[in-house]
Amino acid sequence: MIEQALPSSFRDPSGALFVSEGVLYRRINQVYKDHYDLLLSSRLYDDLVAAQLLIPHEEVDIIVGRSAPAPAVNLAGVGTPALQQSPSLEQGLDSSDIYKIIKPEPIGFISYPYEWCFSQLKQAALATLKIQEMALEHGLSLKDASAYNIQFRNGKPILIDTLSFEKYQPGSPWVAYKQFCQHFLAPLALMSRVDIRLNQLLRIYIDGIPLDLASPLLPRLTKLNPAIAMHIHLHSRMQKSHGGESAKSDRRQLSLTGLRGIVDSLKSTIKGLTWKPSGTEWAEYYDGTNYTAEAASRKYELVKQFMEIVQPKNVWDLGANTGLYSRIASEQGIPTVAFDIDPAAVEKNYLECRAKKETNLLPLLLDLTNPSPAIGWANEERMALVSRGPADLVMALALIHHLAISNNVPFDMIARFLQKIGRALIIEFVPKSDSQVQRLLASREDVFGNYDEQAFEQDFGRYFTIERKESVAASARTLYLMRGKAASA
Repeated sequence: MIEQALPSSFRDPSGALFVSEGVLYRRINQVYKDHYDLLLSSRLYDDLVAAQLLIPHEEVDIIVGRSAPAPAVNLAGVGTPALQQSPSLEQGLDSSDIYKIIKPEPIGFISYPYEWCFSQLKQAALATLKIQEMALEHGLSLKDASAYNIQFRNGKPILIDTLSFEKYQPGSPWVAYKQFCQHFLAPLALMSRVDIRLNQLLRIYIDGIPLDLASPLLPRLTKLNPAIAMHIHLHSRMQKSHGGESAKSDRRQLSLTGLRGIVDSLKSTIKGLTWKPSGTEWAEYYDGTNYTAEAASRKYELVKQFMEIVQPKNVWDLGANTGLYSRIASEQGIPTVAFDIDPAAVEKNYLECRAKKETNLLPLLLDLTNPSPAIGWANEERMALVSRGPADLVMALALIHHLAISNNVPFDMIARFLQKIGRALIIEFVPKSDSQVQRLLASREDVFGNYDEQAFEQDFGRYFTIERKESVAASARTLYLMRGKAASA
């Protein structure tokens, strides 16, 4: 078996993810043997899987060999995203280095904390603390508390790193305390108390927002909140006084009762952080749209018809707002990612998913003019958006005018990008006569002489074949169904 190491897990000496013959595996090294055995024998693994808090896996009997340089491995056809193999991280190990090989259940779409709305990050934080509580009950503890170890499966946060546990040593502090505060508490506090957009700091700081940055950004009144004062402000000062290392108290003896007290305190603090999604233009979009009831109904039916023609296995809805059209796919059991730039719209969408227990829809934050890049060591640890595609179907409804007019992106460049991320495309053309376009042009000079349907079809025709073109009744808009052409050199 040829191992193609994934760069997302190279830092962990306990083991690593790799791909072989299109299947995702996790190697468990000998150094982690005792901890892994305790995870199973204590029945913590069984309890966490039953609670849908840990990704299930099966042990496999295979032989791993040295990997050779290879292109990116795309597992989209079997329900996982494109997984990039990095020649710089290849690790060919002999059998004496390996204790076990496990095959985890695949995740349909890998997302990152800077793509999550407030409640997604909050639920991920609470899931992490629940996992730590259960681990302590079984004689183990989380050795890391990275938000990147949490993914959303069936609408719920779940731990995907089986090697995150270690045997609890009586008197030991929680080694993942600082990481939890940086990955979860600090961004949530900043989003709740300062500005919802500050979760984007997680794109810059891959190991969470530094506490000495979060502390001065928070309002002074938060110093009167005992929990935030302790976990962020005091924690930050103690780190500074010890050269950036964890607070001195972290290294002192800590009873199991004290450790549980810290987890309880973090849990109550996280639960107390709130944010109300309202007041933004796009969160209220459907209340103020220029669509008549007839036009809205016609558009909905056309999207549904086009989707039935494509029969996609997965869907990306760009500019999804609160997910009205995304649900055409998700309610048919099609895994759907609903992207939008507005934190309030994504928050409302996610809260609706939770309320209705929707399992096939994943709302995420995305600025299409600056999509998630590849970040981390050698720009390989976290995947760019385009590396997680292509999707079978991309939808771009009521979006083209925002990209072309608000952001000055030419039709040709939009088409080229959409071809990269989708095999088929449902796209809506919104002409200049539309009131929404007129609103965009009201505050700027109209320098968009080639913004018309003919130019749109010509530029998109270089990258897509137009299969269907239908006018949206009672509006000036047109809906297209397109298939991507083979990518040119």
